[in-house]
Amino acid sequence: MEKVKDQFAIYSRKSKFTGKGESIGNQIELCRQYLCSHYGESYGENAYVYEDEGFSGGNLDRPQFKKMMQEAKKKRFTAIVCYRLDRISRNIGDFANLIEELNEMHISFISIKEQFDTSSPMGRAMMYIASVFSQLERETIAERIRDNMHELSKSGRWLGGTTPTGYKSQSVKTLTEEGKVKKAYQLRLVPEEAKLVRLIYETFMETGSLTQTETYLIQNGYKTKYNRLFSRFAIKAILRNPVYMTADMEAYDYLKKKKVDLFAEKEEFNGQFGVIAYNRTLQKPGKAHEMREMDEWIVAVGKHEGLIPGAMWVKVQKQLDRNKSKNYRKPRSNVALMSGLLYCSECGDYMRPKLSGRFNQEGEQIYSYLCTMKERSRMKCCGMNNPNGNLLDQMVLEEIKKIAENKEELALQLNQYEKLLDEGRQESEADILRLNEEILHLDEEISGLVASLKKAGGTAAEEYIVAQIEELHQRKEEISSHLERLKVSLINQELSDGEAELVKKTLSSFSNTLDTMDVEQKRMAVRAFIKRAVWDGKNIHLYFIGSEEPSGESSK
Repeated sequence: MEKVKDQFAIYSRKSKFTGKGESIGNQIELCRQYLCSHYGESYGENAYVYEDEGFSGGNLDRPQFKKMMQEAKKKRFTAIVCYRLDRISRNIGDFANLIEELNEMHISFISIKEQFDTSSPMGRAMMYIASVFSQLERETIAERIRDNMHELSKSGRWLGGTTPTGYKSQSVKTLTEEGKVKKAYQLRLVPEEAKLVRLIYETFMETGSLTQTETYLIQNGYKTKYNRLFSRFAIKAILRNPVYMTADMEAYDYLKKKKVDLFAEKEEFNGQFGVIAYNRTLQKPGKAHEMREMDEWIVAVGKHEGLIPGAMWVKVQKQLDRNKSKNYRKPRSNVALMSGLLYCSECGDYMRPKLSGRFNQEGEQIYSYLCTMKERSRMKCCGMNNPNGNLLDQMVLEEIKKIAENKEELALQLNQYEKLLDEGRQESEADILRLNEEILHLDEEISGLVASLKKAGGTAAEEYIVAQIEELHQRKEEISSHLERLKVSLINQELSDGEAELVKKTLSSFSNTLDTMDVEQKRMAVRAFIKRAVWDGKNIHLYFIGSEEPSGESSK
């Protein structure tokens, strides 16, 4: 074999496995062929290979790419080869920074599809130009979509997505001047749901409080359209939604003051219809959607009946803003050990610690545990008594001490604990991988629809394509929100080797060191053993990790 003077690295990436087209294997083989034909067989055979499958080109946060860049800094190769430019990145900012970084390390970049080679000045210039045009095309598509939203907003039609409480989406057919049947969607009232929406607004106006509104709805048995108990978040979403606002002069004045992108004349705000707002949310990959500022909204007068007078809707917004400004309070330190583990046997809801301003003789803050359903319903749906938190936590610690003194049981419990942590991490990682694949699939579907939208501009198909894009975005938004919660859960499950050893060391001398432990150490010990606890009004039932039955019972 001939001696290799320089060394190449091959990088390949694909969003998901399909087994066809430009697969990871195909990309690598094409890069090897390129090296063999241009530099010699030994260069192709001995190239380092870095593969990222299941990762988007939207950013550079990919494991094998990071590894390649780390090894680039160690001068393990003199050039990086990829099949196509977008295999590295679709973001011009990331790409430009990458080229600069590689230039500083005197490492060339070769894209065989576009035949770019940054080892030459012309190659570097052409690479930048191609990246600029690639990003320009994406931004142009995004601008066209917004222009189409502007045009569609003039008609006040419903573009799809989750139908708001109080309405249903109904297909309406019209006949164009050319004699073609045109189909669109409009919102139609659902009387019972509409009555509930009005009740929510009236209750909030009366109480001025999301919590009190929530309590009233729970106490009186009102549920969401999905048959769930109302939460403050669900109530707030209804109160903030402009779809309920009647298009009258109060609404017009408020929207003009907020500088929204208004696609309706003043005389259209005659109180006959409701308001439709587009472009209200901002979607970010892997994150829950955020509400845009009102000056980014696109607002039109819809074809549906408004439920809430403009003056009332505006008053509600001002009250919500006032509540928001005074809602921040400095968090109080939580001394309770069973927080997040204790549940009510009567209703099954979570029991939270309720701190008092009093202290016992030992100088400990006095607290109790309160059933959240009892609190939310003001004792209407649950009447569970509140256990003394200080005594309850002490009883739990005594039960754990019994196990800690039994070395065999202690070792068994810790092994079971670590096993469950591993299983939980594996399950969460599998779910995260699955959801990432779903998001990538949705991205591809949306990209395909966007390409179709460019061709369908001005035709009857345009509105259907936009509606499909909106629906897919909504699905992606829901999946992204779930994905973010899973990632947070996975982070919370992580237990480093050092922390695991600390738990073992702490528990092995639990009886002797209990009095010297701080709250966090005690809480860590509790969670190493207990997965769930249930309070029945007299006794606390402890469910230890690895056991389906309560393994301990203590009386208050």
